Formats: sequence, structure tokens, C-alpha cells
Amino acid sequence: MNKASRLFCPALITPKNAVVKQTEQLSRSQKLLTELGLVKSGSNGTYQIMPMAQRSVDKLIGLVQSNMGLAGGQKISLPILTSTQLWKKTGRLEGDISEFYMVRDRSGKQFLMSPTHEEAVTAMLASTSPISYRQLPLRLYQIGPKFRDELKSRFGLMRAKEFLMKDMYTFDVNEETATRTYATVSAAYDRLFQQLEVPFVKVNAATGIMGGSLSHEYHYVSPVGEDTLLQCSSCGFAGNSEVLESSLEESPTSCPSCKSTSLSTVRGVEVAHTFLLGDKYSKPLGATFLNTSGKPQSLIMGCYGIGITRIIAAALEVLSSDHELRWPKLLAPYDVCLIGPKQGSKEQLPAEAIENELLGNIGELCGHQELLHDDRKELTIGKRLLEANRLGHPLTVVVGAKAVQSEAPKLEVHLSEGDSLELDVNEALKLVAEHSQHKRDLLLGRFEQFNEKVGHQL
Repeated sequence: MNKASRLFCPALITPKNAVVKQTEQLSRSQKLLTELGLVKSGSNGTYQIMPMAQRSVDKLIGLVQSNMGLAGGQKISLPILTSTQLWKKTGRLEGDISEFYMVRDRSGKQFLMSPTHEEAVTAMLASTSPISYRQLPLRLYQIGPKFRDELKSRFGLMRAKEFLMKDMYTFDVNEETATRTYATVSAAYDRLFQQLEVPFVKVNAATGIMGGSLSHEYHYVSPVGEDTLLQCSSCGFAGNSEVLESSLEESPTSCPSCKSTSLSTVRGVEVAHTFLLGDKYSKPLGATFLNTSGKPQSLIMGCYGIGITRIIAAALEVLSSDHELRWPKLLAPYDVCLIGPKQGSKEQLPAEAIENELLGNIGELCGHQELLHDDRKELTIGKRLLEANRLGHPLTVVVGAKAVQSEAPKLEVHLSEGDSLELDVNEALKLVAEHSQHKRDLLLGRFEQFNEKVGHQL
């Protein structure tokens, strides 16, 4: 059982009269995660993830893996270090490489601490080429750390120098089947973002340094976002302003979809990106397959990224208040926090009998690993409840004096949305059961479509 007294959660303690000098602009999520002890700053642009936040990261990884499996993905692991020789072959070491971390081994060979793995995975396929067309399409993905020497690392996990990413690389026989793969993986992305229940927009995007012929970005709308998006309040259309201005050769004054003039500019945090790459990497690196005629032919590629740690921070940025975290239901570290009576209170003994029974009943409904028992009874209920609300548990159940009153005993149940209810035991357990059922529905894909919230494609 998870006990709050054993949880390593090194919250920042600021003395009452201390004057805090703000040296950088903090985002809402960064401030809360740091203050509450879920994330600690390491060196500049790097972060240490504490146990409670790690639970959220692990849940997101599980959700991503489930959706990648449904899209036909096979999980692999590639080395963090990639030879610079591979990047020279594809031309990606030409131009500005200031964001790349370079290291040398003792023999003088130079490596990249990989910001992405197109070259590495393509070289791996080339080393086993030619493969048969019967083995295609091939969809390989990994989840691991990536590195970029950001000029301005800021907003905590949203723009860090080291971050966790899911990257999938697909290989097909031609553009037609690669386009079908693109549709399949994109559908898995759509499903994932609907499961998270955070309003998002999907927009046409520039291919940039990655290259290729087709690209889409997934964004959470937030004032701290670095991308400028145009959004139509009439039809829900959204587009990356950079791409729209490039295609129209001017800033649009009306919606490209419905022609309404109800266009507004919003900021977006990019949390995922998809690319159709063609043979940009396979051709120079010699990754081929044997076609139906038995002749070698270049593989046609796609790549698909999801920022794992960035989604956590960006989702919290969108959902939380200035003082309290609010998690996507599938990513909350715990589903339920149970707070018992204060030690030495007159209701302690009879309330503890109810508390102990609830520990078993709630654990059966939501899973014992999803229940956090705040057993720090030396603290008042009010202090523990304040902390529970700030941590954003979806449900916090309090067994206090009202639970042992002679007539109509009640539990206090606090929801992360801010509502507070007084319920009897059966009603409280029903609420836990409904929350757990909602999570199961999300995992099974039974969710309302976000048609009015998801941006149309340009």
C-alpha cells in the first residue's frame, strides 16, 4: 500500500518572511511541480523526476506503448550515441549544429548525443539489407532520452536539454503504402490525445530539418507555447501561422476552411510531430529491400515523435490553476487519496475503524496501487487536505468527525475540479467506482470525439 509517510516528495519550504528573487520566468506547471517536490532542477536545463511524477511518466509510457502496439509498432532500443559519419552522409551536419551535443571517444571518433535517431535506425536497416518486401511495412519505435543544447531552456520539462521521447520509424515499399502507414500511425496519435482528455489542435506543419513531403504537429494551446497558431472560432480550424503564411504568401485574414473572419492568434506547445520522409535517409545510407522482381529498392520512410515529459508538463500547464495541479485522469499519480482522523482527536478510534475498512474497499475498486493513504496523523486533516488538493488527486476522501456522527454519518469527498461533497460510505464508493470505470472506458477507446476542439488539417 502507498503511504504518504513513506513517499519521497521533497517539497520546497520557503520561510514565511523570505524574499524570493525570481531569476527566470516560470511556467505554472514548472512552479507547481517544483514547489510540491515532484520535480527537482538538476543542472541548467536538466530535471530530476521524483517518485510521484515518475508514476505519471510511467502511465503515459504505458498508454503510448499500447497505442503504438495497436498501430503495429515493435519496440526497440537504440544507442544514445550516434556516429557523426552517418549524419554527414545525410547532410544533416551541414549548417547550424549548435544545438547538438558532440562527444569523442578515446580514439578520437566523434559521436552525437542523439537528438533524434533517423540515421541510426536507417543504418541498422541498411546493415541487414536487402530485406524482403514480405517483411514490410516495418514499424519500429523506442522510448528514451534525447538531447538538445537549447539556447534558452525554460518552463521546466517543456523545453529541457535532456528529455524523454517516443520516436517511431516506419519502412514501406512505396509512397502509397507509406501514406497508408502514415494514416494508421496518425490515427493512433489521435486516439492517444483523445484518451488524455486535454483539448488539442492538429495542424499542417513545415518539414524543416527532418525533410520529407508531409508533416503534422499536435499542440496544446497555452500562453507559454512557442508556436503561433491561427484558430477559427466559427469552424474550429487551426493552422500553424508559419505554414499558412508560406502557402498563401501573406498572413490570412479569413479562415482557409470556412472563409469566416473569426480568426484569432493563439500560442501552442508542440507535443507530437509526424513526418512522411520518402527516401531522404534510406537512399544515402543504402537501406533497401528486395522488390517482387528480386531487385533492391530504397525503403520509403516515416517518423513519428511524441514528447513524453513535455506532454506531462504541457497538460498540467493547460489544466491546472495557479495553486493546484490538475492531471489528465489517466496520468494522475494516484486515483484516490484517503485521509484519516488526526492522532489524539476524540473521533480517532471509531473513525479509524471506518478508515481501515475503506482502505480495503477503495483498493478493490480502483486497484491498491492507485490508492494513496495519507497516514501522517500527527498533521491536522486541514493541512493534509490542503496538500492533497494542491497535488491534484482526482478524488480525496476524508474520514473525520462527520464520519462518526450518530445520525447520517458522512465522508468528505473532494474532487480535483474543486467540488466538495458530503457522502455516505456507499455513495463515496460509488464515486470511486465511476471514476475507475471512466478510466477503463478511456483505455478501451470509449470517449467522446473532440471534433469541436481538434483543429482541421489544412
